[in-house]
Amino acid sequence: MFDRYARLAERALRDEPATRDDALWVLDAPEVALLPLLHAAFVVREKHFGRKVQVHILNNVQNGLCPEDCGYCSQSKDSAAPIRKYPLKSTDDILAEAERAARAGATRYCMVLSGRGPTLERTREMAGLVREIKSRFPIEVCVSCGLLDEEKARILADAGLDRLNHNLNTSERHYAEICSTHSYQDRLRTLLAAKKNGIEPCSGFILGMGETSEDVLDVAFALRELEVPSIPVNFLVPIDGNPVVTDGSLSPERCLRALALMRLVNPRAEIRAAGGREGHLRSLGALVLWPANSLFVEGYLTTRGDAVDPTYQMIADAGFEVDGNPLYAEHAKPVVHFEIPGGGDEVLRPEIAAGKRGRGVRPRSEPEPSGADRDRRGVAPRAS
Repeated sequence: MFDRYARLAERALRDEPATRDDALWVLDAPEVALLPLLHAAFVVREKHFGRKVQVHILNNVQNGLCPEDCGYCSQSKDSAAPIRKYPLKSTDDILAEAERAARAGATRYCMVLSGRGPTLERTREMAGLVREIKSRFPIEVCVSCGLLDEEKARILADAGLDRLNHNLNTSERHYAEICSTHSYQDRLRTLLAAKKNGIEPCSGFILGMGETSEDVLDVAFALRELEVPSIPVNFLVPIDGNPVVTDGSLSPERCLRALALMRLVNPRAEIRAAGGREGHLRSLGALVLWPANSLFVEGYLTTRGDAVDPTYQMIADAGFEVDGNPLYAEHAKPVVHFEIPGGGDEVLRPEIAAGKRGRGVRPRSEPEPSGADRDRRGVAPRAS
């Protein structure tokens, strides 16, 4: 019964993508068993990335004020979302946030600017920031700044930019349903300008915008054809006020199937569980690490995400490790706390409950307190 999953993994290990029929089966077939599918994806992920997890931290350096009408985005001209709009942050703020990202263990620091695309002057300003960050901190830099031509891509490449993010977002066929102020081809030209100038392209898609499974397949195979080395898989965040809020399709299983599909079609790529993973994966969040080898932490452009500590705890609990960077002072292994969901300390005397919080579980080797010690410390005897 596991032969089909094994064949999918074997093809990907040979760097051959899943066939289109198999890819559609992965996404839609009711008989697909989720755990064997995730294992097939993990075999491929492990070959190329081991158990390492790359962590990315976004800095929304310019928010809102955008003339584009992307329906999924709270920064677009058509969104009524009550976001705080601001022009480009100061150099000092951007550098301070780059340092915090590096010390937190981020593999890459991603600066995002709202707008259709930067002017030549703004491009040069961003190039200066890239140079400054890379001269100060041992961290890779990614920029997402809208549409770029070859001249602007060359300026950023000369500054040492590692990656340019520009998501395809959906298929060419479906693109006009989510945006009318620029086209799928405009996005494609930006990615090609980056590649031509030696910048690694980072490009992915957003699941849950009314696309069909065929649209998802189109994006997966288009990214393979473009040889994109970094693929963020976003799950639409339903932001009140946006024209595109939800199509009702996103269950944890659908999200995990999409991640597995991207791994099996793009075996060597860095697959990132990106925007919306926390809200859509919920209790199955750790399972993204089987097909994906990369995560965002500390939030997205206009919405919050999981903080560093709980994310690193999840990574460690699942048997993976943060890739980090040379500046990263590795987090001490967190003390494991046993917490009763919803509380439970109300049955203890206040001074005992206060002392219990912040203490780890007593190691097995620590002897049970004697009766006299229990009386002094207020510890209830262990039930036999």
